[in-house]
Parts: sequence; C-alpha cells; structure tokens
Amino acid sequence: MKIHIIGGSGSGKTYLADKLSKEHNIPHFDLDDLQWDNKAESYGIKRNPDERQAMLLEILNKEDWIIEGVYYKWCRQCFADADKIYLLEVPRRTYRHRIIRRFIRRKLGLEKGKKETLKSLKNLLDWADSYSRNDMAEIRKLIEPYQDKIVKM
Repeated sequence: MKIHIIGGSGSGKTYLADKLSKEHNIPHFDLDDLQWDNKAESYGIKRNPDERQAMLLEILNKEDWIIEGVYYKWCRQCFADADKIYLLEVPRRTYRHRIIRRFIRRKLGLEKGKKETLKSLKNLLDWADSYSRNDMAEIRKLIEPYQDKIVKM
C-alpha cells in the first residue's frame, strides 16, 4: 500500500502516519527529512533539489510507503503513485496550538526535534497561516484528478 498524507503544519500528519505505519506495518517517510538538511549546524538549511529528488524516487520505488509532509510542488508523482491520499485540514486555532505545544515539548526535551528558536516559531506560525489560506487551495486543485483515492480529514 502507498499512502500520501498532506496538510499544513500542526494538522496531524505525523501522528496519522505513525498510526497507519504501525497498523499496516508500512515504512513512514517525512518529507521534511528530504527538504531540510537536519545535519546542518543551523536550523532551516535546505537540501540540494537534485539530492532531494533522488531520495524521493528511492522512496517511491519501494513496494509500500507512507509519505507525509506539506510539500506538493515537487511531490506530484507521490499523488499519482499513491493508493490513498489523506488531505488534512484543521482550524487555525488547532494547528497554532499544536505548533506551539510541539515547540515547548522540544525545548523541554520531551520530544525529538529541530533546532528551533522563538523567531523560527513565529515564522512557522506565520507560514502556517499563509499555507492554510493560499496553498491548500492549490493542493485541492492539484489532487482533484485523484478524487477516488482522497480521504479528507
């Protein structure tokens, strides 16, 4: 089975991917690990697009996968290859609460995460609002041809 989960930050993508991964014994891949160089000294360093694409193709060639992330412009093949597409949209107050809670849990060492700062938290909250307002409409249009395999949550 091939599953693609898309939604904004704080929409529950990772939670759903983990749950489905355990339930169906399918490997779970976070597109953030392809987009961002998590070994870089500072937060927010993007990976080379060619390297990112090679990593994505390696995942897509697997028999089973669960891919989750906010990205869609460089992930069109994921939608075409997926057996099921989960589209997650949650209210603004919900995703903002989840983003702030995750930031605090990471700072307290209760959750594994990136090297975030208060400035990066503010930027993420602003970005999440913009994504919800603008990008979600583009995503709905992009996945329209795949209506038979979309699950809206």
